Amino acid sequence: MTAGALPAYTVLIVDDDPDLLQLLTDGLELLGNFRVVQAADGIAGLEQYFEVQPDCMIIDVKMPGLDGYQLVRALRGDPASAETPLIMLTALAQEQQQFAGLALGADQYLIKPVTPRELVAAVKRALLIGEEDRRARMQSLLAQSEEAEIEHIASHTQEAFSEQED
Repeated sequence: MTAGALPAYTVLIVDDDPDLLQLLTDGLELLGNFRVVQAADGIAGLEQYFEVQPDCMIIDVKMPGLDGYQLVRALRGDPASAETPLIMLTALAQEQQQFAGLALGADQYLIKPVTPRELVAAVKRALLIGEEDRRARMQSLLAQSEEAEIEHIASHTQEAFSEQED
């Protein structure tokens, strides 16, 4: 890219930690040559989305007002934003939390801390995800969810039968 040329992609980062927000912004701008827009909470992030229409979003989970899960749900539920690549970046590392983020429509679920290089790579991967890939991943997650629910029901049913036999 020539000096003074605009970055190819705009990334919106939504996080309530101002120090982390600045660190992520610096890393994405310097290493990825992205244009970065910031929002300090989910409500501001949703407003910024429709003002800026970013190419990708990085969303924290635990925020005041509208949390990251609610923000992802809102973005995926609106046809104007449904195909925007979404990355959740959070300290919440339990498997159920990761599954919830991905099941709601996040393309990636990253656990803090991440290096600037890891984040740039994640954004680049997210930008390559196509509509068909996103739909296939969502269908796979739904199938896993249904299988887990069936196994849960089956185990409870088996326990109930075992208790009746005793």
